[in-house]
Amino acid sequence: MTLRRGPTLAGFVALGLFWGAWAAVLPDVQEGVGASKGALGIALFFVAVGSLPAMLFIAGPAVNRFGSRAVAWACAAFAVAAVLPGLASTLPGLALTLVVTGAASGILDVGINAQAANIEAESGKRLMPLAHGLYSTGVLAGAVAAGLARAAGAGREPILIAVAVLIALTAVVLGRGASGERPLRSAPSGRARLTRFLLVIGLIGAAAFVVEGGIESWSAIFLERQLDAEPAVSGLGPGVFGASMAAGRFFGQAATRVSYRGLLAGGALAGAVGCVVVAASPVAAVALLGFAIAGGGISLNAPVIFGAAGRRRHDPAGSVATVTTLAYLGFFVGPPLVGGLAQAATLRAAFVALAVIAAAVAAAATRLRLDEP
Repeated sequence: MTLRRGPTLAGFVALGLFWGAWAAVLPDVQEGVGASKGALGIALFFVAVGSLPAMLFIAGPAVNRFGSRAVAWACAAFAVAAVLPGLASTLPGLALTLVVTGAASGILDVGINAQAANIEAESGKRLMPLAHGLYSTGVLAGAVAAGLARAAGAGREPILIAVAVLIALTAVVLGRGASGERPLRSAPSGRARLTRFLLVIGLIGAAAFVVEGGIESWSAIFLERQLDAEPAVSGLGPGVFGASMAAGRFFGQAATRVSYRGLLAGGALAGAVGCVVVAASPVAAVALLGFAIAGGGISLNAPVIFGAAGRRRHDPAGSVATVTTLAYLGFFVGPPLVGGLAQAATLRAAFVALAVIAAAVAAAATRLRLDEP
């Protein structure tokens, strides 16, 4: 267990690095492929086309059979896939590359979450908030670094190549950490039966992920298109969002006297407030404040939901894969939903819609019964 903890946490950082950098270079991607906001939103949905089947049908069985070695190979594949969207010059080409990137990201995501849940179950201590806090730290580092690189004149291609190198190094760390390990305790199939509990927490997680995915993907564009911010400032959108998510998750790791249910409900309510602040913002500074409030609020959704799926269950990899698949439907619906609402109305109206969804998550979370580690 001890040998697995460090490499697992490194995997969360690597995953965040890519998605933070991706959010920051998205304005360049939009310009490079010549897409409208609505068309870009549709292209972003193809991440889900690749990731959801991979999470449900590949990740669980692979982790069950090969253990941490499967996670290391998934990280290596993700390093290659991270470069591909930066090379796209047409909208169909972007959609195709995002299918591949989404599949690799989904398998890695399930693998590291299953490992973290398994460590929680064996140790009896919280780990999920810390792990997801490190993911958010990766988002922050990737977004800010990519924003500064764009301001210095770097294009999307070299930025994503640099991120891919870091992910490849993480794959090496995961591979070494897998040496001598047994596969995760799990049922042979790698796909858990869809119980009522898994369905409920998966759908609540999906709603919260609509908010997270929408903000993460559209924060930089909101700042540039709605408030005329420069690239160095717009890169702070996903960066501030990632920083506040990290802070919220580190708080969740330390606040052991607050139940997981309380963290999820209170956080979702704060997320709704943050989205309202963004929607009403007259200048970039106010919008950044809104992103910070929303990020800190919505931050505990993933660690609470994924941890509940994987702890003390006969098939942690399969349970996490099932709930992750359901939850990430929301994460991948979020960006195209915001794009569609922005095309039909305005980006401000889209953030009002995200606020309504976050408030609904808060209400539903008060009725959940979640086991602590």
